[in-house]
Amino acid sequence: MSSQIRIIDTGDGSHSLLNLAMDETYHSRHGALRESRHVFIRHGLQHWQQLHPRANDIHIFEMGMGTGLNLILTLQEALLKPSITYHYTTIEAFPLDSAVAQQLNYPELLGQNERLNSLFKEIHLCSWNEVYQLLPNFELHKLHSSLEGFDADDQTFDLVYYDAFAPNKQAALWTLEVMQKVSSMLRSGGVFVTYSAKGQLKRDLKSLGLTVETLTGPPGKAEMVRASRNEPSSFSVHH
Repeated sequence: MSSQIRIIDTGDGSHSLLNLAMDETYHSRHGALRESRHVFIRHGLQHWQQLHPRANDIHIFEMGMGTGLNLILTLQEALLKPSITYHYTTIEAFPLDSAVAQQLNYPELLGQNERLNSLFKEIHLCSWNEVYQLLPNFELHKLHSSLEGFDADDQTFDLVYYDAFAPNKQAALWTLEVMQKVSSMLRSGGVFVTYSAKGQLKRDLKSLGLTVETLTGPPGKAEMVRASRNEPSSFSVHH
């Protein structure tokens, strides 16, 4: 795979990757770091935590580990909030060569933090299909798997980072059937977040009973989508 991958610079100075076979980048050319922070951290993780201020743990599922950018940004949040326990499951069908991963400049841009630099190396070097305790409050389950092959084993998640390649490049990962599988993994009160804002995606998510929001996208992209599974009302009447 590495022969089909090139490191590129994006608009905010952070690296991304170009998949030559697909002619598709892993992140926005306008800024990989800025995009991930905006979509997955601000409108995903931080939003969920604002909705659940008393929660002391969170279960996250990431579709598409890719460069590990969303993961290292979540680890950065975990370092800032040691009272919250993070359970992070990520899947990747086409793992990145660790030699390529080590050339990415994310740790450098995250403040020359030696702990983050060490963690970034660790997430790419640790074996697949095992559970790792990266921090006292952060457990990583890294799976070499496609979404089709992923068996949640009745696991449910508070937050889903959906970071597949774009619908026009990997249409099979954006079908109603796939969204049904992903939404079934979402807990009551859970949040699904993605950079895409396709009309069909929004219609599909609504048809699955989720509350769908169209939000302002990161620089270079007008819109993004967040969907939530509403929690049952505490005032529901039982007959």
